[in-house]
Amino acid sequence: MTDPRPERPGSSTRGRWILVCVLLAPAVIVPLYVPLYAKTDPTLFGFPFYFWFQMALIPATVVLTVIAYYLSKSADRLDREAHGTRRGGTPR
Repeated sequence: MTDPRPERPGSSTRGRWILVCVLLAPAVIVPLYVPLYAKTDPTLFGFPFYFWFQMALIPATVVLTVIAYYLSKSADRLDREAHGTRRGGTPR
């Protein structure tokens, strides 16, 4: 039996866009979940857990954001090729 849904242009990048959202989600969700890090122990170099955990989130978020950026850049390029548009949104 064949799939009744027609193949849509750009649908092959749907997985990449979902991955971009998954990569960006921890940068938003983890800092909002305060009970995770609202404590003083363990300390690191005299800093309570609250402070050093916040500082550790910064490079982790940067790494995830950079990966998401390059994935979205390639997905956008593939979407534009599938739709026949250029960067400014004008058709070729």
